[in-house]
Amino acid sequence: MREFEYTIKDELGIHARPAGLLVKAAKATNCRISVVKGNKAADATRLFAVMGLGIKQGDTVTVTCDGENEEEAILQMRSFFENNL
Repeated sequence: MREFEYTIKDELGIHARPAGLLVKAAKATNCRISVVKGNKAADATRLFAVMGLGIKQGDTVTVTCDGENEEEAILQMRSFFENNL
């Protein structure tokens, strides 16, 4: 399992549009990807689960990747977060 922490910079946090893009990016990998905020976790391939975390600007989340290509997946997820959130 690989993971990284990221502090959200987008002034609107993870709302519908970026959450949809995140789900699409997560589904493109062969790993189980989770987004964790505090003590709540969400499967990154489930839109409403991600939006249900209520992630706002300034919140720090932990993204975990577990699976066959986790090294590649974690790099893709880190790049997605840095470029979109």
